[in-house]
Amino acid sequence: MRSPTVLVVDDHAGFRATARRLLERDGWTVVGEAVDGASALAAATALAPDLILLDVGLPDIDGFVVAERLADNPPDGARRPAVILVSSRDRRTYGARVDASPALGFVAKDELDGSRLFALMGVDRPR
Repeated sequence: MRSPTVLVVDDHAGFRATARRLLERDGWTVVGEAVDGASALAAATALAPDLILLDVGLPDIDGFVVAERLADNPPDGARRPAVILVSSRDRRTYGARVDASPALGFVAKDELDGSRLFALMGVDRPR
């Protein structure tokens, strides 16, 4: 079984590095990183990840908008990647926006764990 691939999108280099270490330790293959919404959309097309770990608070395009664009226009010829939103804020901060989003789920940054992402995607962790 191959490791699922993930694109980490966040404007903070420290969080991207931490997320990469955590996810790779837990069996994910991090295929790329992006610092804003525009680069996330481009990387999604270029890399076709299984999952996009997407920060809500990006400097150019709101993460909710990025998730909607990915859902409406999946990368050329590729299946639509799963999206999990992340934020340093609690899920309650965003209320119904999370539920209305095409994202698969939401994880607070301080609760990020590769096993939790596998569970949200409904897949088993590779052995």
